[in-house]
Amino acid sequence: MKIAITSTGNTLEATLDQRFGRCKYFVIYDTESKSLEFIPNPNQDAVEGAGPASVELVASRNVEKIVSSEFGMKIKSMLDSLKIQMIVLKDPEKRIRDIIEMLNHKKE
Repeated sequence: MKIAITSTGNTLEATLDQRFGRCKYFVIYDTESKSLEFIPNPNQDAVEGAGPASVELVASRNVEKIVSSEFGMKIKSMLDSLKIQMIVLKDPEKRIRDIIEMLNHKKE
């Protein structure tokens, strides 16, 4: 399964980015192959429509879940229609490394 995580940087030491649509990076983590892909978010400075454009970006990577702190109002219905689960994590100090570790130990 592929999971997108919003990140403040492109390393495992970066922390969870609070904003979904305007995060600096998306980390695409594959729970089966344990592979990681850091994708710079081209929508972080968008005047409007950053959330929907970011949904399209992660959906194009076939993710099934997204980990972030905040999702905009328009995003929930978009993700519901794409059958992508939102995981809200309210810990801005959480490092990407810790989140991946947590995901690996979570039972499906």
